[in-house]
Amino acid sequence: MKTKNIIIIGAAGRDFHNFNTYYREDEACRVVAFTATQIPDIDGRKYPTELAGDLYPDGIPIYAQDQLTTLIDELDVEECVLSYSDIKYDDVMNLSALVNAAGANFTLLGSKQTMIKSNKPVISVCAVRTGTGKSQTSRKIIETLLEYDIKVVAVRHPMPYGDLNAQRVQRFATVEDLKKHECTIEEMEEYEPHVIRGNIIYAGVDYADILAAAENDPDGCDVILWDGGNNDFSFYEPDLAINVLDPHRPGHELQYYPGEVCLRTADVNIINKIDSAPAEAIEIVENNIKKVSPNSKIIKAESTITVDDPDSIIGKRVLIVEDGPTLTHGEMKIGAGSVAAERLGAKAIIDARPYAVGSLVDTFEKYPHITNVLPAMGYGAEQLKDLEATINATDCDAVIIGTPMDLTRIISINKPTTRVHYELNEIGTPNLHEVLKDFIAEHQLV
Repeated sequence: MKTKNIIIIGAAGRDFHNFNTYYREDEACRVVAFTATQIPDIDGRKYPTELAGDLYPDGIPIYAQDQLTTLIDELDVEECVLSYSDIKYDDVMNLSALVNAAGANFTLLGSKQTMIKSNKPVISVCAVRTGTGKSQTSRKIIETLLEYDIKVVAVRHPMPYGDLNAQRVQRFATVEDLKKHECTIEEMEEYEPHVIRGNIIYAGVDYADILAAAENDPDGCDVILWDGGNNDFSFYEPDLAINVLDPHRPGHELQYYPGEVCLRTADVNIINKIDSAPAEAIEIVENNIKKVSPNSKIIKAESTITVDDPDSIIGKRVLIVEDGPTLTHGEMKIGAGSVAAERLGAKAIIDARPYAVGSLVDTFEKYPHITNVLPAMGYGAEQLKDLEATINATDCDAVIIGTPMDLTRIISINKPTTRVHYELNEIGTPNLHEVLKDFIAEHQLV
C-alpha cells in the first residue's frame, strides 16, 4: 500500500495536536512537513522524534508557509491539512486554491477526529474570534465552581514556541513557574491571571499526556476546564460547551474559521462587552446566534473594567499597551486600555508608531489597522527589548497596561504606569451561576 504524504499547515498549536491525535500512529500516512505562520522564528526547526513517535525517527521538519507550493512538488505531497485558527473564510479558500492548484487535496479535520475524552467532566470555553473575553469567562467559571469546593484544573490551548520536548507537559501553579518555563508575553497573559488566583493551569504540546497529568493533579481535580485559544474548538470532548462572542466585531461569528464551529456546537453562547458596544451590533450578534445555534442558551455580559490608578490617566497624555494577539490577527483597533482612557478622560492618546523600534516597526507595517495603541509583542528576548525601547522612547505622561499580565515584572518602564483589569459580569438571566448549578447537579459534583 502506497503511503500518503501529508503536510500540516499551522502555527505551533492545533497542527501538533492534529498530528498527535490523528496521524502519529497511522502507518498509511506520512507527515513529511509542518508549515508555520504568524509566530516569529518557528520555521526552520523540527518536531522532535520524542514527540513524533517511532514512525518518525528523524522528527518532522518545520518550514515557512510561503514554501508550501514548492514543498508539495518536492515532497510528492498528496494532502495538506489546515490546522490553525482565526482565519477569514476568504483566506481559507484562497489557501485551498493554492494547494489544489499545486496538485494536492485540502483537508480540515473535525472534532470527532481530534477531540480526546476525559474521565473527568469537561467545560470548554471557546470563542468566535481572538480577544472576545475567553479568559475572563474561564476565571468566572472557576471562581463559581470554587464556591462549591469543586477543584478545577484548567488546560490552556497550546502556545509552544520554545523547546518542544521541554514543553511536552507544563504545569503552572505560581508566578515563578512562568519564569521556569521561559514563557513569552502571550503565554504569561493567559497563565498569570490564573496562578495569581491560586488556580492550577496546564499547557504544552502533547494534550493526551497533559490531560492525564491534569486529571491526576497532585492538588486534586474534579473538573477539567478547557481554556481555548484564538477561535479554535476544544481539544477535549466537552460536557458543557461555552462560546464567547464580541459585538465590537458583529458578523465575524459567521466569517472566520473555525469560530463558527464553536458557535454552532455551543450549549451556551455569551455576548460579551455589551457595556461598550452599540445596541445594533449586539442585535446582529444575537440574531446570528439564534440563526445557527438556536438551541443554545444566550447570556449577555459586560466586561467590567477597573484601573489601579485612575489619576494617572485623568487629564494625561497616555500610551496604551494592549494584548498583542487581540490587536494583530484578532484585528481589533482597541482593547480594555482604550476603553479606560476614554472613560477616565485622558487628555490625549499617544501614537507609538513614530517611536517604534526593531520588530515593532514590522508589526505596525504588517497590521496597518493598528494606529493609536501598542501591541504587547514579546515572543522572544529581542521582541521584549524592542517593546521596552518603544515604550520608553514614546513621549507621554503615563502608560496604560491593558494586557492581562503585569508588564512591569518583565520589562523596565521609565514613566508612570497603571494596569487595567477586566472581569465578566453577566446581566440578568440566564447567567453562568445557573448554568453551572445545573452542570454540578448533572455530574453529581456536590
